[in-house]
Amino acid sequence: MNQALLTRLFKSIEGNKNTPLIKIAYSIIRAEEEKGHSKLANKLSAILEGNIAKSEKSGTNGTFKIAKQADFKIPADRRYKLPLATHIEHDHLRHQMILSPDVENKILRIEKEYLARERLAHHGLKPRKKILLYGTSGCGKSMTAEKIAWDLGLPFYKVRFDSIISSYLGESAANLQKLFESIKDYPCVLLLDEFDIIGKQRDVKSSDVGEIHRIVNILLGLLEEYDGEGILIATTNLEDSLDNALFRRFDDFIELPKPNKKEIVNLLTTTFSALKLSKSINLSDYAERMYGLSYAVIVKIAIDAAKNSIINSNNEISPDDLLKALEENLAFNK
Repeated sequence: MNQALLTRLFKSIEGNKNTPLIKIAYSIIRAEEEKGHSKLANKLSAILEGNIAKSEKSGTNGTFKIAKQADFKIPADRRYKLPLATHIEHDHLRHQMILSPDVENKILRIEKEYLARERLAHHGLKPRKKILLYGTSGCGKSMTAEKIAWDLGLPFYKVRFDSIISSYLGESAANLQKLFESIKDYPCVLLLDEFDIIGKQRDVKSSDVGEIHRIVNILLGLLEEYDGEGILIATTNLEDSLDNALFRRFDDFIELPKPNKKEIVNLLTTTFSALKLSKSINLSDYAERMYGLSYAVIVKIAIDAAKNSIINSNNEISPDDLLKALEENLAFNK
């Protein structure tokens, strides 16, 4: 990326020093310094510091100025005119997450490559644009996709498979083609949640195997050819059920594991941050009992405990509140 493009890029960044995008910007400045481009690094640093000062006064989160949507329209299926994807407003994106350092670094790498895509192109390289997130249900795959959109300031769309999959021969493939064509030149994050719905192995024996073959074959071609301006993110709980050829079309595979004990403590601390917690509660002890549960279940336990405390007009969350919520959820998730 040349100096003019970098300068334009930095002028579009807003946020405070603790947000992921600003941290990425600082890493770009350090990289320029290491190359001996001290004048450029100083110029970028001055722009960034000025933007940070303005953002802190206005309370702006660390993002790019969000891409305009005035000229973009979500395509609809031909028969029922249902939109093929759902747009989630930027302010509604879930982005506060507790991730393992390994996963956090991989997500940061995707974001850094996207920011440096023009510089990579100058050397004949491409950023990771097609990502597969896999792991058990409730481990934060969809939230991770939303976090990437939040960090990069990109519009976020979630594919509606209920609109794409049609009982009429050939329409499912046509819907997929229409959706991919619509986003080719539009910078956004497109989430294909529960991707295994259409990414089933082609040797599956079922009455609709012919249609499955057609859809998967179309999808193989679309993924192979996709070189658009945005990022495609697919998620699955059942990575073993995906067609092997589909795996080869992705640029990166990231497993989202269940949280370890330290991450459970951090997750509980974050969830309880707005409420008073009894001093007799040792979160590390509860993390021992919650080990092996998903992020979603742990958050539900914390929320259930908080609700019970509020309903009973308690001044703080008691050990009984937390224990009751824990036991109820453990019984349900056996």
